[in-house]
Amino acid sequence: MSRRFAFAALAAAAPLLIGAAKPVLVPDISARKVQIRYSFSGAQLLLFGAIAYPDGRTPARPPDIAVVLRGPVQPILVREKQKIAGIWMNADQSRFRSAPSFYAVASSQPIHDLVDERTASIYELGIHNLQLSPGGATLPDKERHFEAGLLDLRSRAGLYAESPHGVEITDGILYRAVITIPSQVPVGTYTAETFLIDRGRVIAAATRDIQINKSGFERYVWLASRRNRFLYGLACVAMSLGLGWAAAVAFRRRF
Repeated sequence: MSRRFAFAALAAAAPLLIGAAKPVLVPDISARKVQIRYSFSGAQLLLFGAIAYPDGRTPARPPDIAVVLRGPVQPILVREKQKIAGIWMNADQSRFRSAPSFYAVASSQPIHDLVDERTASIYELGIHNLQLSPGGATLPDKERHFEAGLLDLRSRAGLYAESPHGVEITDGILYRAVITIPSQVPVGTYTAETFLIDRGRVIAAATRDIQINKSGFERYVWLASRRNRFLYGLACVAMSLGLGWAAAVAFRRRF
């Protein structure tokens, strides 16, 4: 029922924006905060909103919508393993300075049907249009090789995803998209970007922030690992030794 009321509120607010020279996006999100607890198995975010047109008239050919949910940017080191003398070893590596920890895009049509390659690259629409900023003076072929490996790894982990028909547009005004957040999603501030696209051009954009945080005991452990890394490491080693000793004692008593 709350979603119906939200859509009704957006539809009621649309006439207030009809004085704008261009269409205006009125976006919203089903949850501004996501708490990760021990039982967290993933979540689904509903990104929805309305398109307010000048003079309140819906064009004969309504624009398309692309929605992007982007996680915090972080540096990452990608290593490639190769079998050398019968042993799998790290043979090569490449560092990326600004890879998003999570990236998902949903659109009313496939991205390549909405915009050209230049526009998709400018707005980073699509996994293969992400600006990963490889670090170091590496050869272009090597950069592309490791970039493809990074995109493949994160796509298989559910951290990078595309949904070419994931946005539903109703009567050319209301839109909605559902984006799945996996259980292993990193914490931080996420940005939900909505793009209004008409005849290959982005004519309007809007952003909303989402906080994904740990809570309860998980948050305490996570904060401890960040604030007191040395003590946290000692505690992990001590716990491992203690559990190993307890398992050995139990094994001897049983047999």
